[in-house]
Amino acid sequence: MKRTSQTKDARSSPTQTKETSAKAGYSCWCPETQTAIKLLIAARFTAALMSNISDCDETFNYWEPTHYLLYGKGFQTWEYSPTYAIRSYAYLFLHAIPGYIHSFVLGGNRLLVFFFVRCLLGFVCAFCEALFYSGVRKTFGPNVARWTLVFLLFSTGMFISGTAYLPSSFSMYMTMISMAGWYFDRCEISIVATAVSTFISWPFACIIGAPIAFDCLFLRGRWIFFIKWCLISVLFVLVPQVAIDSYMYGKLVIAPLNIVTYNVFSEHGPDIYGVEPWMFYFHNGFLNFNVAFMMALVALPVAIVTSRIVSGKFVEDNGKLPVWLTMMPMYLWILVFFTRPHKEERFLFPIYPLFCLAAAVTLSCIQRVFHHFISPHKKQHFTVSSDQLAITIGVMFGLLSLSRTGALYYGYHTPLDLYPEILNMAADPKVHTLPPDKPINICIGKEWYRFPSHFFLPENWSLQYIQSEFRGQLPKHYDSSPDATRLIPTEMNDLNKEEPSRYIDVKKCHYLIDLDLPQVSDREPRYSQDTENWQLVLTSPFLDVQMSPKLYRSFYIPFLSRRRNVFANYNILKTRRRKGKKKVATP
Repeated sequence: MKRTSQTKDARSSPTQTKETSAKAGYSCWCPETQTAIKLLIAARFTAALMSNISDCDETFNYWEPTHYLLYGKGFQTWEYSPTYAIRSYAYLFLHAIPGYIHSFVLGGNRLLVFFFVRCLLGFVCAFCEALFYSGVRKTFGPNVARWTLVFLLFSTGMFISGTAYLPSSFSMYMTMISMAGWYFDRCEISIVATAVSTFISWPFACIIGAPIAFDCLFLRGRWIFFIKWCLISVLFVLVPQVAIDSYMYGKLVIAPLNIVTYNVFSEHGPDIYGVEPWMFYFHNGFLNFNVAFMMALVALPVAIVTSRIVSGKFVEDNGKLPVWLTMMPMYLWILVFFTRPHKEERFLFPIYPLFCLAAAVTLSCIQRVFHHFISPHKKQHFTVSSDQLAITIGVMFGLLSLSRTGALYYGYHTPLDLYPEILNMAADPKVHTLPPDKPINICIGKEWYRFPSHFFLPENWSLQYIQSEFRGQLPKHYDSSPDATRLIPTEMNDLNKEEPSRYIDVKKCHYLIDLDLPQVSDREPRYSQDTENWQLVLTSPFLDVQMSPKLYRSFYIPFLSRRRNVFANYNILKTRRRKGKKKVATP
């Protein structure tokens, strides 16, 4: 790729919003950073209030331990057993401390704490996106920047990941900070952000930092600088993390090392569950980014071909970073994770912003080629003749994205609508007739993985499991002792083997949450139809995936989706406690 000198306008202040073509005097508009961050905050706050919890890992590995740290009650997974210790409590404290401050200052409504933390995550995400957007504008120019912003704002992938309480989302935040630091020639920011992502959230995030390290070490020769900032990162990030985790587990724990040991060097690794076919990420990527995903995958070859066609100048390059190198973090991640048997949607979260950038690069290249071959006015800025084509693609992307996001909300949001009603139900003496201080068992069977967390339950209510067709290992309640995080729980394994001790007898359940599907088995009867033992309290429609056409359940199409899809009842049931007959004493 030919490196070109930076134009006068590209060297302008960070708030510069227009770049003028030297030939035609055309101003290529893009939003200021202040405008972008307002739009991004609005989008992320909307996601904080409306997005689903799409991964049970988010509930049981993060929301539940955080609830335990705040309120002394919650589920513990095998990853938090001192025997394995592959999760970091330091990461949890980053979220628990703001939750504690909110609870202390504004009262103890746990549901508000949940959404406060979600909104906080949305704000952090928007801030990181704005930094990333500014860096893209500096490096790639206003046209690529404005389309990157469009893809960030409207994509379903960013809607899902932006406010998810997951290490992969945290790594996504750090990816954006790291890339922005790289684009602004502040490699110390990139090194620290990559280290935070690697140590605190996910050690495999170092893959994204590899091209930055290559640039710093081999293209610029800044070895001493690189080593210095790596040591600073270890001192101020890893050392405090190890201290916190070692205190919480009661022994020396280096959580990032334990994660690598389990996933790479253990006999079974992570492939005992979540094994998916090779098409999984392609299918998932299209659902979350539709046409932008396809454009992102071909960004580098399209950029190379375009540079050959149009005078060797690649978009508005800043003359410092080779285009192939800026694309490498995304392609390296794809190379590693697309080839692993264990595939999950959240594994791609760290590169979601890079999908948006790569798609914008491809779209800008398409505009350039269109202008080169179609426009009769070659001296015009290429966007003058090609903006209508780009807008057409952008509108198609936006409509498909909103349709997919709408499908997720209308089809699967019911648990987050229904669980808050439990608080009202518990306060209604006509419904909840038991004494307010009595411990309540609210049970769940096949719907265990849609439980949003104890933040949605009253103080003396506790979730319990009943048997279902799921035969894997379910989380266990933390021990009630003060040093529960240091105790090795019984009946736990790292092989996902079923632990029957998790279940209670359904007769001990005061309430039951169940999706009333027509499919039945010995372990999954239709409790809602058993009116002799259960009384319906609350119900709400939930998409029946097996009975709904793939197209209409994947994308929301007004009028048609409601008609074509099949919905089942998501119910909260109350046990009918029949009074036993009084025994007559014999004389």
